[in-house]
Amino acid sequence: MKVLANDGISQSGIDVLEKAGFEVITTKVAQEQLKNYLKENEIDVLLVRSATKVRKDIIDACPDLKVIGRGGVGMDNIDVEYARSKGLHVINTPAASSSSVAELVFAHLFGGVRYLYAANREMPLEGDSRFKDLKKSYSGGRELRGKTLGIIGFGRIGREVAKIALGIGMKVIASDRTEGEATITLEFYNHQEIKIPIKTEPVDQLIKHSDFITLHVPAQKEPVIGKEEIKKMKDGVGIINAARGGVIDEVALIEALESGKVSFAALDTFQHEPSPAIKVLMNNRVSLSPHIGAATNEAQDRIGLELADQIINILKK
Repeated sequence: MKVLANDGISQSGIDVLEKAGFEVITTKVAQEQLKNYLKENEIDVLLVRSATKVRKDIIDACPDLKVIGRGGVGMDNIDVEYARSKGLHVINTPAASSSSVAELVFAHLFGGVRYLYAANREMPLEGDSRFKDLKKSYSGGRELRGKTLGIIGFGRIGREVAKIALGIGMKVIASDRTEGEATITLEFYNHQEIKIPIKTEPVDQLIKHSDFITLHVPAQKEPVIGKEEIKKMKDGVGIINAARGGVIDEVALIEALESGKVSFAALDTFQHEPSPAIKVLMNNRVSLSPHIGAATNEAQDRIGLELADQIINILKK
């Protein structure tokens, strides 16, 4: 059986699949050529990340296709229900990248409270001529310890974010559609652990109480955070989006940054991916990364192994 990993797969995943008798193809096929390639090469399994879209036309045109796999959490680039209605298995790896995304959130958060997003832009240009001025400009940083982090979306990633926040002494409040209370387990290197209960509250309450807000929700039809929600936030709030583009109204966010209502924002995902708005990219209060939340070596290994195990369980047992 043939597996096309169109957006790539870790070597560990390839090794497991090949050992089980699968032929793994890692050729990158352009979206407009994908339908014909799958059909002509009698591909049984199509693996994608966020770049490749698997819509009804591809599903209908490829009778040999048995499994569609998404390396990661969100499956908004796949017509999931339609595929399943046609008898295809649709799988993903919801747990594999949680730690990586959570660590990126804190990379942005630590950088945000110490103005690194701006200092890293200005130091190469003016560090040799305006060192003292820049030092004065960036001297009013904040500590995270003792501050309140509001987490919107308290699934696997949200809980990993909570663990780091609790570990550095932050207060955590969360909002989730289904969870009333969740227990966070902090695990330490010496096998000790501490269990901490976290209660959830509505978004309109969370945004009033948080010093920093991070979003971990699926793609939405309407923004979770818009102009009205920003008005209710604390002055000087910091906002992080490492979830999906469109969950924050970017026009409202830029306005709030320019007025000072929001002190900084960090974006790993964008409303107009893969061509983010120039106003977002050029704003000197935005910390930027190009949708790399899950892009660590460790996460990609876990994703590859998890996909491989699921494929083998479906097609070989």
